[in-house]
Amino acid sequence: MSASSDVLTGAAEANGGAMGLQKNLEGYVGFANLPNQVYRKSVKRGFEFTLMVVGESGLGKSTLINSLFLTDLYSPEYPGPSQRIKKTVQVEQSKVLIKEGGVHLLLTIVDTPGFGDAVDNSNCWQPVTDHIDSKFEDFLNAESRVNRRLMPDSRVHCCLYFIAPSGHGLKPLDIEFMKRLHEKVNIIPLIAKADTMTPEECQQFKKQIMKEIHEHKIKIYDFPETDDEEEMKMIRRIKDRLPLAVVGSNTIIEVNGKRVRGRQYPWGVAEVENGDHCDFTILRNMLIRTHMQDLKDVTNNVHYENYRSRKLAAVTYNGVDNNNSKNQLTKPDTPDDMSPLAQMEEERREHVAKMKKMEQEMEQVFEMKVKEKLQKLKDSEVELQKRHEQMKKNLEAQYKELEEKRRQYEEEKSTWELQQRILEQQKLELSRTMEKGKKKKIF
Repeated sequence: MSASSDVLTGAAEANGGAMGLQKNLEGYVGFANLPNQVYRKSVKRGFEFTLMVVGESGLGKSTLINSLFLTDLYSPEYPGPSQRIKKTVQVEQSKVLIKEGGVHLLLTIVDTPGFGDAVDNSNCWQPVTDHIDSKFEDFLNAESRVNRRLMPDSRVHCCLYFIAPSGHGLKPLDIEFMKRLHEKVNIIPLIAKADTMTPEECQQFKKQIMKEIHEHKIKIYDFPETDDEEEMKMIRRIKDRLPLAVVGSNTIIEVNGKRVRGRQYPWGVAEVENGDHCDFTILRNMLIRTHMQDLKDVTNNVHYENYRSRKLAAVTYNGVDNNNSKNQLTKPDTPDDMSPLAQMEEERREHVAKMKKMEQEMEQVFEMKVKEKLQKLKDSEVELQKRHEQMKKNLEAQYKELEEKRRQYEEEKSTWELQQRILEQQKLELSRTMEKGKKKKIF
């Protein structure tokens, strides 16, 4: 223990002695309440999430969005973008504020109507990449302002790419699009309208798609590693089912007395939330319940940092972008006469310092987890020892009770045998007396 810790401990003991009470610093300081403070602050501020959906018209993108968030983002009065704009590829945003359990989520849906619908689809991904870069640019400019209190995060955190259920693998457009965007956004491939395929066809189609993704070195969203065994099982289960085969529907159908969302067919009902029929529940849980924050973290720490590094590396000595972009960026706190090489060296030093800080934080978290594990093991050992001692006492008590019963039995047996001997002796004496009496009568 360090000297400062000794001083703190001595002060705590002195105060405790004055009050007649000894307190343990580990359970007294109160910093364990910090997560609650962060939680309250986050809930008060609210959350933002931007989801991009890309795919050909008629694959059920709008229906799936409504099914995912249980909201009428698109309706007959306000149809999906693919039904309103069909000429060229455009990017359209829709925002909706969702409230659940006192938590506010500002959901932004980015749709790409017209994607893949033209005869010539050359460079049809360009409006999408431009939109993603423009959102990165807006965030970078917001970071560079003097007042950075209001920094809305409109960056695209996830891209759901809809694959037509053809059963013949990826089309060249699918491959080219994902290769163009996998360094800019988290891509999750989906097989749209999976109820048009048999389970065997769907499984074979999944294998073919994953094979082509690996062959073309396309980077889809990589799930984070964790020490929790149950969470790792869930992640492996999701990875084994990629790409996810989904069915979207907002129609309520009654099946065996139970109301479910699904699609009615002559042969039966395809239930949206039935894991045996499709992977909709896996997508919803992963996207909303378990990995939404990780998608945002990867967007910020990987994709945005890559964009930021490339952008700042292109800044010249006077702060003007070499790429002649519209926006002029000035690196704060940088002298005007600093050369580009010196700026790059400064950036490298900052990056190294940041990495060292992250490494130290990770080591601290690791040490804390090791201590928690050791404490749990010690607590378990103490609990087992207590249970062992209790069982030992119970056995000893039972043994004493049995010994007492055995002693009582022996005493009762001895008393009974003694009584039997006395009775036998009395009977013998009585018989002798009777014989003597008979002899006297005869004589």
